[in-house]
Amino acid sequence: MRMALKQQISEHMKDARRAKDAQRLSVIRLLFAAIRQREIDERIELTDSEIMLVIEKMLKQRADSISQFESAGRQDLADKEIFEVSVLQSYLPQPLSESELLQEIHEAIRTSGAGTMRDMGKVMAALKPRIAGRADIAKVSALVKARLNG
Repeated sequence: MRMALKQQISEHMKDARRAKDAQRLSVIRLLFAAIRQREIDERIELTDSEIMLVIEKMLKQRADSISQFESAGRQDLADKEIFEVSVLQSYLPQPLSESELLQEIHEAIRTSGAGTMRDMGKVMAALKPRIAGRADIAKVSALVKARLNG
């Protein structure tokens, strides 16, 4: 059986501490703190897919920071963010290929009975749990829109 994502992150934090890998430990601690903060705020235990949403949010923040640092000529700070991205991405599943993504979209449209743009919310609601952490939601949204528009 696969280890729960939160437990896996906790184990990696201990491993990084033992290995005295301060840079990696720092990133994993940030991730674990973000997960715990959300659990405390919402008084829930996050599922793996909810943890993936936390990771995706952190990745988006880092992507924004990287572009800002690079445009400001601060490659040192951009490199730090790039390292954080590599650590965070290691917790996400393999991204869907283009054909797998199109198959998921087709299946969601079929099962939700969507026929027009008004049904886009139903399609996206059906898709989100199935593609969590495996595809860019903005890209998926554009593909669904194109499909529903005919």
